[in-house]
Amino acid sequence: MSDKIMMKTPLVEMDGDEMTRIIWAMIKDILLKPYVELNTEYYDLGLKKRDETDDRITVDAATAIKKYGVGVKCATITPNAARIEEYQLKKMWKSPNGTIRSILDGTVFRTPIMVKNLNSYIPTWQKPITIARHAYGDVYKNVEYRVNKPGKVELVYTSEDGQVEKQLVHEFKDKGVVMGMHNTDASITSFARACFNFALGEKIDLWFSTKDTISKIYDHRFKDVFQEIYENEYQDRFEAAGLEYFYTLIDDLVARVVRSEGGVLWACKNYDGDVMSDMVATAFGSLAMMTSVLVSPEGYYEYEAAHGTVQRHYYNHLKGMKTSTNSMATIFAWTGALKKRGELDGSQDLVAFADKLEKASIQTIEDGIITKDLDRLLTSAERRVVDTEEFLYQVRKRLDEIA
Repeated sequence: MSDKIMMKTPLVEMDGDEMTRIIWAMIKDILLKPYVELNTEYYDLGLKKRDETDDRITVDAATAIKKYGVGVKCATITPNAARIEEYQLKKMWKSPNGTIRSILDGTVFRTPIMVKNLNSYIPTWQKPITIARHAYGDVYKNVEYRVNKPGKVELVYTSEDGQVEKQLVHEFKDKGVVMGMHNTDASITSFARACFNFALGEKIDLWFSTKDTISKIYDHRFKDVFQEIYENEYQDRFEAAGLEYFYTLIDDLVARVVRSEGGVLWACKNYDGDVMSDMVATAFGSLAMMTSVLVSPEGYYEYEAAHGTVQRHYYNHLKGMKTSTNSMATIFAWTGALKKRGELDGSQDLVAFADKLEKASIQTIEDGIITKDLDRLLTSAERRVVDTEEFLYQVRKRLDEIA
């Protein structure tokens, strides 16, 4: 084998949890290290290490992305009550994805990985649907309170000059729960521009949805910002490119998307994008068949798998059982990060390698070599279900065959 490809600038590497952590190491050993002299600044975002550092390591990783410009992240556990007991945690730590996104701001773009012999559950979807998910605020930076006795909950705003305004949220007659959340005009503006720029770059229509008929101030602000920026900055360019910007309510847009052929960018608020990206990924085949990248207004990039840590497979792995876990999203997180690192550093060899690895991965599935999750979805008759490690070696075989 020829000399390894050198990397000029480090990637920020963020390790994760459970089965995806196992796959992370396999991908590096089988598909990356034999070809690339990996240059990474490593952060262990596994749940135990986050607990040991009081989650400071997550903040440090996000800060490192600001320093180096590009990061790649493994899937991580967001703990619930059961995880606190399982891992003997100090507290219920917040989602590391939410923490990183809040620090970097920006927009998450998620696009299905298309292969010829894998059909969507929705027959009309012939082209990929990209979800643009706002990556700041809303329920991911919420403040919650458990109401244990009757009383009033009020929303209080105190301006810097001492002006106080109050609104009644609810007068509780008994126990209940309450939540406050926020967003900023600056972040919504960045979100809008990122979506318009992405649509122009990919030459696809942009559809945006909120629920402004119910949320007449909060959601309506998103609608107004998008419309103002479109009219003032992007309308001429969209019309010249023959592209459409379209806004409607999210329930209307769900119906519109299902009836479409795909090939659009669907912009969603933070939680909406969380849910709809999973729906789109599953309808196209699998959560493990979707790319995900966070793009910040300052030009920082964070690539990750859009799925979870595959807990059940991990427990089987601990028992010594073979697993057949789909690694495509994690492979494409690495290729996306390596490609962007190469583009920013002017390293065409690194860009070319990432392109080849993506091509080899897709070719493996199109050759009928698949993990178990794709067995019932594959349209080609010839297929062979392999375990997690064997799939990666099959990808490597095809990678070595590409000129």
